[in-house]
Amino acid sequence: MSSALFRALFAPRGIALYGASGDAAKNTARPQRYLRKHGYAGRIAPINRTRSEVLGETAYSSLAQAPGEIDHAFIMVPPEDVPAACEECFARRVPVVTIFTDGFGETGAAGRAVEKQLVVGARAAGVRLLGPNSIGLISTDPATALTVNASLELERLPVGPLAVISQSGSLIGAILSRGAARGIGFSRLVSVGNESDLSVGELMDLLVDDAQTGAILLFLETLRQPGQIERAARRAFDAGKPVIAYKLGRSSAGEALARSHTGAIAGDDRAVDAFLAACGVLRVRNFEGLIETALLAIDQRPPQGKRVAMMTTTGGGAAIVADPLGAAGVDLVAPPPALAERIRALGVRVADSPLIDLTLAGTRASVYGPVLEALLASDHCDAVVAAVGSSAQFHPQLAIEPILAAHRAHPAKALAVFIAPEATASLELLANAGVAAFRTPESCADALAAFCAWRAPRIPPHADTVQWARSAETLFASLGIAQAPSQRLRSPDDPITCPFPVAIKIASPDIEHKTEVGGVELGLRDAGEAAAAAKRILERVRAARPQARIDGVVASSMQRGLAEAILGYRHDAQVGPLVLVGAGGVLAEIYRDIALRPAPVTLGEAHAMIGEVRGFAALSGYRNAPRGDLAALAQAIVAFSRLATLPEILEAEINPLLVKAQGEGVIGVDALLVLREGAHADGPAA
Repeated sequence: MSSALFRALFAPRGIALYGASGDAAKNTARPQRYLRKHGYAGRIAPINRTRSEVLGETAYSSLAQAPGEIDHAFIMVPPEDVPAACEECFARRVPVVTIFTDGFGETGAAGRAVEKQLVVGARAAGVRLLGPNSIGLISTDPATALTVNASLELERLPVGPLAVISQSGSLIGAILSRGAARGIGFSRLVSVGNESDLSVGELMDLLVDDAQTGAILLFLETLRQPGQIERAARRAFDAGKPVIAYKLGRSSAGEALARSHTGAIAGDDRAVDAFLAACGVLRVRNFEGLIETALLAIDQRPPQGKRVAMMTTTGGGAAIVADPLGAAGVDLVAPPPALAERIRALGVRVADSPLIDLTLAGTRASVYGPVLEALLASDHCDAVVAAVGSSAQFHPQLAIEPILAAHRAHPAKALAVFIAPEATASLELLANAGVAAFRTPESCADALAAFCAWRAPRIPPHADTVQWARSAETLFASLGIAQAPSQRLRSPDDPITCPFPVAIKIASPDIEHKTEVGGVELGLRDAGEAAAAAKRILERVRAARPQARIDGVVASSMQRGLAEAILGYRHDAQVGPLVLVGAGGVLAEIYRDIALRPAPVTLGEAHAMIGEVRGFAALSGYRNAPRGDLAALAQAIVAFSRLATLPEILEAEINPLLVKAQGEGVIGVDALLVLREGAHADGPAA
């Protein structure tokens, strides 16, 4: 099925063009013009109810009249005519139908309903839909330029190893044209539109098996079907085909669902970062770097570290790359003593700086080439940057040939070339040789940062199902995370049995952040103080939130620790279950000092998460500070991540989770559950 689908998408024997125009100046004439201009050799059947001929091809009033095999239909008729056109394709069981027309799921409930019916009809007929709102697709070999995108006015399709899947239709043209200007070629480019049926993940999966594709580029506006993306990314990694993603903005959908500190923190772009990293996808922040990073990663595997060596014939040019590299956390490394001596023997001054400056030596092959080869051969670095000055503009062959020779001699080491001047010929020479070349320092640094952060796809651990409990306190305790002794007080005068001093907190399913409504008082030493505090809290909360349901108050024994952590779980709308740990307390959202992973996690991943939180540095004995029980914190992260096995839970949080001295464990002080509709919880901490 996958090979038949691939052929229907990218190498169809016959294409039906619904709404094809005989006016060559119209958008709806473009697919037919582009197909023939760029060498499509199959049959084209224009479907036009008012014409018998369109741009030299016999036209038909309906698909039923078109003879021969039709593997792909491209629909450009008005929205109200799309269902009828699709029905003709379903009746003939055309394998793939691409809907260019917009006005469906992106417009609201009515459009989504029509789109859903189209998918139902397609599945019943065994037909696959691309779109609606898809600008089409491009295959370079065999040539199939089935798109309305005006970038196809270019004279020839640049053939190469990069495949592109874009949620923005116009961007496939931008990527194609930028690549063509640099000598970078493509295998396939696809606009997915609304992803009503064929998704990003399924198209990725097809491209993994495409012999002409060496890397897969994703332009994403959101994430749909994350499970499909994860599986396809794993297959791509195993096949040696890097996946590089550029994703727009923050997750507004995730933020809309946020009710806890965890939701507010994890419901942003960090969730996407964590997901893509776990899938083994390189994420770039710079649009220019989307194309360029692919050449850096092709034929490479994730590096062992983040060590980058740099050589240059332009000190300023190297500095403007080094600065953003350092800001991204990449380590610029100097050559070890033995290598430094070898380079000095070539007449090059090697200072204490990580930068090897050849400005005085220039681009002479007798110096430039051997220095670059020595760096590429050395195991002190994971990648090398070569910054080239004005010679690349005026003497491209002289400037670039030593780089190409060094790359041929040592292809196993990642090599990035930054060219400071505008030097199109040099960029094209490098691209033709498969060397990653960058025209801006920002994209060069972005690509290297993404490469150094690249890791193999994670193998999700098996997690035993958690026993469902109807209260947060009971549920978290069952995970092995100790909770401060607490009890629900229906009335302020109810007797308190948990040890004093206590904290009194409002109990309400409608109030997540208790301090915001004056719903917490701390350090109450006896029953009298506690009762008075409970009365004050109830008065304040009722005044601040008169509509909230109030179930009395909770009394909790006060606890001490070395640090406050936040431990959170969230089922993210885009990427699924996530676990979070960070600097906790009421200011957790302000600090945003957190680490995030897809849930569940392993113990090793939990320790790595702790290491990423700056606020936990003192717990490792920094400057002789008391050591915290980081082993217990890691165990708590693993345990909390097992909430991913409970579909009832949307969000969960312990904040603060007090980290005690080494060997004394951790203890939860306040807890929260946010359940999906239909699930219920009660108890002191809920």
